[in-house]
Amino acid sequence: MTISIILAAGEGTRMKSSKPKVLHNICGKPLLSYVIDASRCAKVENNIVIVGHGGEKVIDSINDEDITFEKQPIGEGVPYGTGFAVMQARNYIKDNSCVIILYGDTPLISGDTLNELVEYHNSSDNACTVLTAEFEDPKGYGRIIRDEKGNIHSIVEEKDATEEEKRIKEINSGMYCFKGEYLKFALDRIDNKNAQGEYYITDAVKIFKDEGFKVGAYKIEDSTEIFGINSRVQLAYAEKLMRKRINEKHMKNGVTLIDPESTYIGNDVKIGSDTIVYPGAILEGNTVIGEDCIIGHNTRIVNGKISNKVEIQISTILDSIVEDGTKVGPYAYLRPNSHIGKNVKIGDFVEVKNANIGDNSKASHLSYIGDADVGKNVNIGCGVVFVNYNGKTKSRTTVEDNTFIGSNSNLVAPVVVKEWGYIAAGSTITDKVDRGHLAIARARQVCKADWVFKKDFTKDNK
Repeated sequence: MTISIILAAGEGTRMKSSKPKVLHNICGKPLLSYVIDASRCAKVENNIVIVGHGGEKVIDSINDEDITFEKQPIGEGVPYGTGFAVMQARNYIKDNSCVIILYGDTPLISGDTLNELVEYHNSSDNACTVLTAEFEDPKGYGRIIRDEKGNIHSIVEEKDATEEEKRIKEINSGMYCFKGEYLKFALDRIDNKNAQGEYYITDAVKIFKDEGFKVGAYKIEDSTEIFGINSRVQLAYAEKLMRKRINEKHMKNGVTLIDPESTYIGNDVKIGSDTIVYPGAILEGNTVIGEDCIIGHNTRIVNGKISNKVEIQISTILDSIVEDGTKVGPYAYLRPNSHIGKNVKIGDFVEVKNANIGDNSKASHLSYIGDADVGKNVNIGCGVVFVNYNGKTKSRTTVEDNTFIGSNSNLVAPVVVKEWGYIAAGSTITDKVDRGHLAIARARQVCKADWVFKKDFTKDNK
């Protein structure tokens, strides 16, 4: 059995925020969620998250079923330290289990790396395996001292290192893999007799070496995976690294990003092959985009379901569905719970909210379609408003197949326009329009001869 103990109890004072550090987002997801996802990829059966400062907020935000939360005591007199945090999960550690120690503020760690760490740890029969990396500038990190067999002899903190040891580029990531029985052995022997009065999990390495237990090191190639976040500056840097990783994944899968550096794609977004994404696009949440689509510049899609061969230009789509062959924009706004059918045209400055629009219909410009069910082959003219709110309640409008809604018309809900109905331009419709009927709801035009001249409006314009 493999478990992870994810340390997420830090206060994160350098973030200057009332929000717990691990709940800050990169690419649309909390830092902690990335670590949990990586842990799941390593086939971890149980994730134990240790919370402290702001613990209730963390628990409320991360409500996955396979997460167990343990609260670390906080307050004056509490010893703290990484070792103390791990002690809070002691009851979950079985002798025959494999235990991974992770950190909630290192979101770039990958599931592949954790898989490799566990495999190396098990195949090497180590009591403990330390995840390491090489830095060109290792300043500030503990250095890895290896013995003649390549195993870890010791971890030397920079302040205690000799000049020769400081030249070592391999550093301690702070992430470990333990055999359960050995981890419990170490936790029973770690003390806090140090300047900070804290318990450190790093002390386990010395304990194991003193007892003759085997301690190994698994060095990763990509050192950015162990990058930890303690400030807003580091948060922005991690966002940049994660965005690059996400964008490269999509490009390798057949998506064209015109300018990857100015394209923002969330971690959970899925995009089909041969889709082209233009600069400034922002794709968030659980958005799914099909094949052969064009996502125009400065388009934002949140939790959208976009089918194949859809073209979206400079528009916003929130929690909505757009089916095959439809064109949206420019400057369209699809608000939540909109379902746009196949080969539909939603043109410039058209707003749709909580509405269904059938195949081959079109609203080419300057219309509001709210709380409506619109059929197939419907034409909605310029300036049409679906009047859905009377000041107290919202009602729905039904427009059936093959109808024509003339420009500058108002459909006052609740109202039904039956199939093949025709609404004359400028009409305000408050009653049902039957099949094939023409509805004209406007005052008859009256022309008063010579009215302008009689009022003498022309003299000032001579």
